[in-house]
Parts: sequence; structure tokens; C-alpha cells
Amino acid sequence: MTTVTDLYPTRGSAEVVTERSDPVVWPGREVEAAAGPWTAADLATYERDGFLTVDRLITSGEAGTFRAEVERLIHDPALRTDERTVTEPGSDEVRSVFEVHRISDVFARLVRDGRLVDRARRLLGSEVYVHQSRVNVKPGYRGSGFYWHSDFETWHAEDGLPRMRAVSVSIALTGNDVTNGSLMIMPGSHRTFLGCAGATPPDNYKTSLRMQEAGTPSDRALARLVDEHGIRLLTGPAGSATWFDCNCMHGSGSNITPLPRSNVFIVFNSVENAAVEPFAAPARRPEFIAARDFTPVRSSAVTTPRL
Repeated sequence: MTTVTDLYPTRGSAEVVTERSDPVVWPGREVEAAAGPWTAADLATYERDGFLTVDRLITSGEAGTFRAEVERLIHDPALRTDERTVTEPGSDEVRSVFEVHRISDVFARLVRDGRLVDRARRLLGSEVYVHQSRVNVKPGYRGSGFYWHSDFETWHAEDGLPRMRAVSVSIALTGNDVTNGSLMIMPGSHRTFLGCAGATPPDNYKTSLRMQEAGTPSDRALARLVDEHGIRLLTGPAGSATWFDCNCMHGSGSNITPLPRSNVFIVFNSVENAAVEPFAAPARRPEFIAARDFTPVRSSAVTTPRL
């Protein structure tokens, strides 16, 4: 068995800060030579802040198609009893549905869309595969938030991603505004890694997908990060999207407005960064959360038709 060096220790007895040793925008001759969707200014912004918004990644008509598919999924009786459907703490309201690109032809076409795949390839400097896909649903009045965390901390500790060579895209299917629980990111927080304190419990995913506790920063660490980086609230209409580095510190508040909020969330990982065994967990998470199929996604010009 090949031994992989742990560059980013976490889940020990105390919090540990490690400087990032990986690029933010990865070099790659093939993808750099190809005509890409990012400008030099876009890449500079992403490198500096760790995230970048695209006002109209998909059309409003396409967003409507995806919203309808989300409604179908969350009301599918078979899926309601499937482990891929996660409900809110304390209720049977759907919070997330995972592996949507495997269970829905509509979302399968989306993850192959060149508008997504080509951007991911350029940022990661290689071919990419889908590490995770899900839809996040925050219904009006009672949609709960997602506490502050770095996705990479979890994917490294519990899924075995060795390097910071993954990128997420969150596509708004409804309006994301200042009141309905939009995404918050600390710009520049991707440049240091916060290793969290405390061991990973067995089968942690069964509770963490509903409310994360293991792998979250202390109050003291959060206060320091906010003092250093500040907080950016990311809003936009249906069809807008935010691309963000796997190590960005981010979270979102609850939605107590009547205005529902839903997003589709896709994680692209480099095929050169395939998952190994977890670095700080007793066992791998299931494949519907953390893929073990590292087949590259081939981009397609075909997009989802409007309803």
C-alpha cells in the first residue's frame, strides 16, 4: 500500500494552523493552451479571494427546469426513504439530496455541461471528476443553516483527498438574497488550513449532514479569521453561480423568510488528486457522498432544455 504524506493535519487534540502548500489556480499545459471561459482578471480574483461569482452561468429558463427537477426529487416517495436524502434536524423537511447526477438525467447533463467542466478544468489544471453533487433546499420559514467550515477539512479527514485540488460550484436555482440564508465566505481564508480539534466519531456522516459538529472551528479561531479576512455575503438571481476553492471558510444562516432558497452544488476534483484512505476518520464515507469513481467528466455542449 502506498503511503501518502499528510500535508494538512486535523482532528487532533488541538487546533493547528498550516500554511497552504498547494496552488490555488493549478498549472496545466493542456488546459492553459485551450481557449477557456476565464479571463486573466477572473483567475487573479479567484487566486486572491478564493472564490468568484458568475452572474449568469445558466439561463433563467434552465434554472426553472432544475427547480422542477428538485421538486420531483424531494417529493419522490422512494427517495424519501433513501440515505441520499437528508432531512432537517428535528423535522422531516428535506435539507439535501446527494448524488443527484447519478439519480437524475437532468443533473447528469448539467455536470457534463462545458460551462461547468471547462471552468473546473482550467482552475484545477487537469481533467476532473465529480467528487460530490447535491441539491441544498432551504424552504421558507424553517430552512436551517450550515455552520462555518472548510469543505477540504472534511474531505481530507473523512474522504481522503490528499491535496487542495478541488473546486465547488453553487448554482442558484432561486434568488439568493441578503435575507434568505445566502452563502457567506471569508475572502482569503483559503490560504491557510485550520486543522480542527477532536476525533471523528464512527459513522459521523449520519449526523454531520444534518448538523455538523466534528470539523468545525472554535469560536476563538472564527473570531480571528473574521478579524483577518472579513465576511462576504454572496447574493444573486436564479442562474447565477459562485465558484469557490475547497479550503474557503464558509457557511450560511437559516432562512426564516417566506422566500425559499435552493441551490445545486457540484464538487469537481482533479483526477490527479484521487481520494485515498481517510486521513482522520475510522472509515470512508459512503460513495454517494464521496465518489470513488475517478472517471474524467467529458464536457458537452448539450445543455438542459427548458420546460
